[in-house]
Amino acid sequence: MKKFRIIIITGLSGSGKSTAMAAFEDAGYYCVDNMPVVLLPKFLELPLESGTEISGLAFVMDLREKRFLSECMSVFAFLREKGYPFQLLFLEADEEILLQRYSQTRRYHPLAKDKSITEGIRMEKKQLQALRSRADRVINTTHYTVHDLKKLIREFARESDKSVPMQIRLMSFGFKYGIPHDADMIMDVRFLANPYFVPELKDLDGRRPEIRSYVLDREETSLFMRKFLDLTDYLIPLYEKEGKSYLTIAIGCTGGKHRSVAVAEAFFAHVNTAERWVNITHRDIAKE
Repeated sequence: MKKFRIIIITGLSGSGKSTAMAAFEDAGYYCVDNMPVVLLPKFLELPLESGTEISGLAFVMDLREKRFLSECMSVFAFLREKGYPFQLLFLEADEEILLQRYSQTRRYHPLAKDKSITEGIRMEKKQLQALRSRADRVINTTHYTVHDLKKLIREFARESDKSVPMQIRLMSFGFKYGIPHDADMIMDVRFLANPYFVPELKDLDGRRPEIRSYVLDREETSLFMRKFLDLTDYLIPLYEKEGKSYLTIAIGCTGGKHRSVAVAEAFFAHVNTAERWVNITHRDIAKE
């Protein structure tokens, strides 16, 4: 099975691993939930029937299996030595969101049998810290809807390790709703003139020409954009040379509706070329 892309999905309980597995299934992956990690090498030795059409293999592994933590590092090292092309995808979310999700689903936390859910979440986060540091990609799902997460995972699933260039993900956001924890670079544009205080512009968003003109057609914004684009034009090839698969650039203003959106759209127009894989999201644009 060495010709198939192999994804190990792990992370905090309640962070969206089941949603991620469903997205991989939609993308044509063969998926196994709660696979004992010690069985993974034997499973990968099994022959597939001729004519089997699958895009890859995805396995959800976490602390539900008691031996996972004690065995996973040695198993993963063994697979790398054998040349299996696998990636480790780690999902997490902020503590208050995990508590909210457990409250809504009324499920038990695997480490909270004789403790509170909060204690279980904190214990799990601590135990998985070393594994998180070795992940090929970490996704914080705090601000993702189920649909947003599935879309992101499907994009990840369709990538080819060697043929697809580094993916650049642009995100506008509002600082009042929290910073995006999975961002590689964060640019604060709260110093720019704010259309929120102009009555006829307040209810529009940064995709509208009126807002774009108000924000971008100012001398200080023009100077900022030249310097910002020069910086990113210099850095992006260096990230690509280093072998980075993803680069998430987050641009924030107070509410995530006006200035950050306008700047992110302008930045997207600058970097979105035929040679690059770029997408853009406006995390907080619909919030009040």
